[in-house]
Amino acid sequence: MAGRRTRKNGLAESYEGEEAPESVSNIIDAGGDPELRAENLRRQSRRRSGRARLFVLLFLLLVAGGVAYYVYTTIREFKGYKVLNSADTTYEVNAEYTEFGGNLLKYTPEGVSYINANGDVVWTAGADLKIPIASTNGDWAVVADKGGNDVHVFHVDGAVSDLTMPYKVLDVDVASQGAFVVVLESDTTNYINMYDKMGEPIYEIQTSIDKSGYPLDVTLSDDAEKLFTSYFFMEGIETKNNLTAYNFGPVGQNANADRMVGGFSLDGELVMKVQFLTNNLVAAFSDQEIILYDMKETPSERCRIKYQQPQIQSIFYSGSYLGTVERSSEAGDGTGYLLRVYNFNGNEMFHYAFNMAYDNIHAAEDEVIITGGNQCLIVTKKGRAKFRYAFDTTVRNMIPTSSSNEYIVTFEGRTEKIRLRMEDK
Repeated sequence: MAGRRTRKNGLAESYEGEEAPESVSNIIDAGGDPELRAENLRRQSRRRSGRARLFVLLFLLLVAGGVAYYVYTTIREFKGYKVLNSADTTYEVNAEYTEFGGNLLKYTPEGVSYINANGDVVWTAGADLKIPIASTNGDWAVVADKGGNDVHVFHVDGAVSDLTMPYKVLDVDVASQGAFVVVLESDTTNYINMYDKMGEPIYEIQTSIDKSGYPLDVTLSDDAEKLFTSYFFMEGIETKNNLTAYNFGPVGQNANADRMVGGFSLDGELVMKVQFLTNNLVAAFSDQEIILYDMKETPSERCRIKYQQPQIQSIFYSGSYLGTVERSSEAGDGTGYLLRVYNFNGNEMFHYAFNMAYDNIHAAEDEVIITGGNQCLIVTKKGRAKFRYAFDTTVRNMIPTSSSNEYIVTFEGRTEKIRLRMEDK
């Protein structure tokens, strides 16, 4: 049975019916002796002081461990790599590679192949494509014959559907669930047609060249409900670039018959690329600037990023940043490049100078991977070099796997899965 608390001498609580705590008992046992009470209090003070020092020591050890981990994971630069798996692959000079399902999609005029993280060809589908173009999103891919009529839809498990378009294919883009759009061209009319993954039509947008202009690019949101287009238009001797937004959800149904929910006209600019960076944010890459538009339902301008050099060599983007490559003398000999990375508010996150002839730039979520010839450069989102290396042969493609510091590297004649390491052995 619990005891009843009472007061004693105004110093501490005692307990009737149960044993008092040790620290309280020491004071009570001291009776009225002031010296003994003082000694007991000093002992308790030393114990409390010791516990406080232990807490501070543990806290400092945790902080030191956190700093060491940060340095180890974010500041270190890798010097070499270990081959985890290697597989022979057929070298084709006209082969193109793109990320697909966390691995690689290889496409050539003769066919399409899915290559896993170990470099093994999982499946191959034959095709006859004069100029193959591809769009991938997650586990879905669309490969088409630019200037031709054939369109092929793939899942990571294999071929899903084949379509023959009534007009020449100009461009394709695919959403995360397999729905896709195709831009078609006839003599006087352009079409933007959307299909589901099995090739069943969902909608058609028809535009005339004399009124709307010539289509340069289209982009489809991940949920396939929103479409953003870029058209080049001549008005007398003046050039314009018209950007148009469509919504095929409830908002677009209430807007008008063609589902158009907004548009922008740019004088004297050429927007060759538009891209949904997230489901609700789209970027327009012009020859003078990058314009970001919010588009949860209807489009509105968020910000503009003016190019700091008149000519941009490359653009790149991911789901958390975007950037450009420009010519620069910062690399040392006047033939180098400058990598600029921006956040989605238009602020520069960092810039990085490098002197390396490059062929490909891959924007992963946490780093930018640059390859050219037999060389590779990986720059993190913090703006530091993570890995610089010269391989023994030409690198065709390099993408990260789902495991930290592991990559799929396609060379001429083999594909390797590698893990970065501190020593070059």
